[in-house]
Amino acid sequence: MSRTTATTAEDTGTRHPAAPSRLDRYFHISARHSTIGREVRGGITTFMAMSYILLLNPLILSGPDVERHTLGRTALITATAFAAAVCTLLMGLIGKAPLALAAGLGVSGVLSTQVAPHMTWPQAMGMCVLYGAVIVLLAATGLRELVMNAIPLALKHAITMGIGMFIALIGLVKAGFVHASNGGGPVTLGPAGELTGWPVLVFCATLLLILVLQARGTTGAMLIGITAGTVLAVAVTAAAGLGPDVWRNGAPRLSGGAVSLPDFALFGHVEFGGWGALGTTTVGMVVFTLVLAGFFDAMATIIGVATEARLTDARGRLPGLNRALIVDGAGGAIGGFAGASGQTVFIESATGVGEGARTGLSSVVTGLLFSACLFLTPLTRIVPGEVAAAALVVIGAMMMSSARHVDWGDRAVAVPAFLTVALMPFTYSITAGVGAGVIAYTAIKAGQGKWREPGAFMWLLTAVFGVYFALHPIEQWLGAKGA
Repeated sequence: MSRTTATTAEDTGTRHPAAPSRLDRYFHISARHSTIGREVRGGITTFMAMSYILLLNPLILSGPDVERHTLGRTALITATAFAAAVCTLLMGLIGKAPLALAAGLGVSGVLSTQVAPHMTWPQAMGMCVLYGAVIVLLAATGLRELVMNAIPLALKHAITMGIGMFIALIGLVKAGFVHASNGGGPVTLGPAGELTGWPVLVFCATLLLILVLQARGTTGAMLIGITAGTVLAVAVTAAAGLGPDVWRNGAPRLSGGAVSLPDFALFGHVEFGGWGALGTTTVGMVVFTLVLAGFFDAMATIIGVATEARLTDARGRLPGLNRALIVDGAGGAIGGFAGASGQTVFIESATGVGEGARTGLSSVVTGLLFSACLFLTPLTRIVPGEVAAAALVVIGAMMMSSARHVDWGDRAVAVPAFLTVALMPFTYSITAGVGAGVIAYTAIKAGQGKWREPGAFMWLLTAVFGVYFALHPIEQWLGAKGA
């Protein structure tokens, strides 16, 4: 009779795979074919690619409000770093996706140019909190995807391009490259048809360097370009004996040590009242504009980065998408409370994915690096506004890449797309650009006998924007009738 003998792994010399750690199980690192090393490297790369926001967001939000009050640059840097750290950590821990968040330049542009001139900064941040709550509600109820599907794809891409043009114009104005004209055309090259002063030349050199580095595929091109531009600014200041009043943010030099305590002076300075003077329609349009500025690009970015990371299913859907959308929406409210404007997912997250990031652990690493920046404000203050402005123009150029998705041969979509893109910078208003595009789209479709094609939501938007553009004549007419 034969006898069987039980064998163990030790007897045969084989080894079972080690049980995954709690960190691995929580972030699904092994399940997504990644490693802790890759996630750390990806998180560092993403931070390097988007750290420029610590300079650009304070630059955009540097203007006065309706009472001529401005936000301190040191406090703005702290608020920007804090909000980015919190939101990116939440995305990593809750959304569990390799997505990093920071202040949305489109949202900041709306706050600076369209909201603050009509209300105080605390009230403007209150608007930011309100728009964040709206986006969270839309995401939680599933309406966000429904709204996304209702907007024609060409207009979505046009909105992205228009915001890019708007941001680029802000950068050109901040750098002194473009000025309001004293005569002739509405704007000029420099103050009188020519570039003047060393700072604008440093801006040009920085801009060209970043563009060349990006064309070469250099990782961290934006950060490298800004660093090199700052070094050039320091050298020019010393060689030409420039005073602090020549540069937008003062002379580029380090005051005191490189490390300092965070300045939370803006945290919690939020007001939800005092909007009555603007009128219900205007307040509604402001909130709608902020929702638009932080709405479309974020969802497209989330799906795009997730697809690059191979996290989507066969139908292009991202498991856990709703969690990511809710965190992205909450970024609006968190940014408002912090005093940094609404936070949104950054396309630069794709650089971390390119380095192997596949899980939320990389976002945790990026968030921790933003947290460290809370104590490095003196280093960021060295960068002149003219150098930071170069990155705004580059961001605008990057956002224009959406043009390839528009069928310019189809006038029914090309004309609304053109109006959307052109009117945002020409009117200095994102709302005006979106409104013109929506109205033109539905009007052309109706003229073609395809009035059902836009759908009920687009016709509702057309009516809302129609009231927006005709608000002043309507108020005059109602006033005349009341008299």
